Amino acid sequence: MARSTGARSVGAQVEGKQEEGERVGGERSLLVGVGVSAVGIGMYVPFTLVFFHHVTGLSFALVGLVMTATGLAGLAFMPLAGSAVDRFGAKRVNLALYAVRAFGFALYPFAGSLPAFAAVSLVTALADRSFSVVQQSLIGEVARGAARDRLQASLRALQNAGMGAGALIVSGVLALWGTTAFTYTAWANALAFALAGLLVGRVRPVRDPQPGRDERQPAGYRTVLRDRPFLALTAANFLTALGYAALSVLFPLYIATWLHGPDSLTGAAFTLNTALCAGIGVLVAGRVRRSGARRTRSAALGALLFAAAFAGQIVLGTLHPGQTVTLVALLAIVVVYTLGELVHSPSGGALSVSAAPEAVRGRYLATYQLSYSLATALAPSLFTALLSVDGRLPWAVLTVAAVGAALALVRLERWLPVEAVYAVPPAVPAAAGARTPVRAQAPVA
Repeated sequence: MARSTGARSVGAQVEGKQEEGERVGGERSLLVGVGVSAVGIGMYVPFTLVFFHHVTGLSFALVGLVMTATGLAGLAFMPLAGSAVDRFGAKRVNLALYAVRAFGFALYPFAGSLPAFAAVSLVTALADRSFSVVQQSLIGEVARGAARDRLQASLRALQNAGMGAGALIVSGVLALWGTTAFTYTAWANALAFALAGLLVGRVRPVRDPQPGRDERQPAGYRTVLRDRPFLALTAANFLTALGYAALSVLFPLYIATWLHGPDSLTGAAFTLNTALCAGIGVLVAGRVRRSGARRTRSAALGALLFAAAFAGQIVLGTLHPGQTVTLVALLAIVVVYTLGELVHSPSGGALSVSAAPEAVRGRYLATYQLSYSLATALAPSLFTALLSVDGRLPWAVLTVAAVGAALALVRLERWLPVEAVYAVPPAVPAAAGARTPVRAQAPVA
């Protein structure tokens, strides 16, 4: 695979132009819309069970049972969402999901019976679970090249900031008006999703400018299943996705049961992670992007930073220093972990979007997003089982998984399309402006 130095410098010049001048049509509206919807999400996610218990009047047990069942149904719906994207376009499906979410939250205060709550929850869960697939597809539909990486970073920063703001808003509202304010919060969520849909509706999709691209390729999941490099990329992402699940699932358990630390340490870790993601996410991603690094290498670096953070937890859990040292060490580990997240997420997201053929992008990304969903579903049982044996064991498993993901990403880059590996493909002859090739035939283990 030829990668000439001169070609790389030309690619860097082209990327520089993109950074300075190229903007996605309706980008500001897209970013504001995602930020607004993130505020809505932040208003109920931290208090999910309590939120729906007070909005519907049902018991915690029933609310939890319904949410588990509808969440699993939402996972099963993701492949259909991918097919809908390929048939109708990501923008249309995205707007439809915003409308469903707005309608669902507007109805929650009236869903006092179990059947009514289950029905509303099912429809809303289908939209919620599919949203990540559709949003990733929308990035591929409206942006090209380095603009995809930039959008990935900006959207992640806004989502973190919006969710943090939403959690603060609902905390203040509850302090002032008590739990009856949950009803008004549900309607505020509906308004937030409706407004987000109106804003995102202003974004303008673009057609892929590459000549020679075959738009008549078969559009079905069999196409995805025959693409061994993409399946290997999805498997590598599953290993990294377990690391993403660690912050919300393993950190609190580890602090409480193995380090015997106060609950405030968990709050400090979450606050630091959210603040860093919102405050420096775009800056870190911009530095990585301007370095001209291959997306596979950037994502691998993020995975290695995850591994370093997880190894740090093993050391911390072995030494068991005093409370002050534990606090400082844990926050330092969270900083390394968050840097891994900030480096991996934009590159990994843009890599998956760009590796998917346009005609079947929805199906490809539905398959890829299942790696996140599966990791999220397995993480609680996996981590608790390993933690019951030894508090350091889950971190050892995560360290090996993260290193394995990094190695797989580097190995895969020769089999993935050049426009997926590079934000700006280096030295592609004008007559050969098609995707690089080696998909189903590539011998990827």
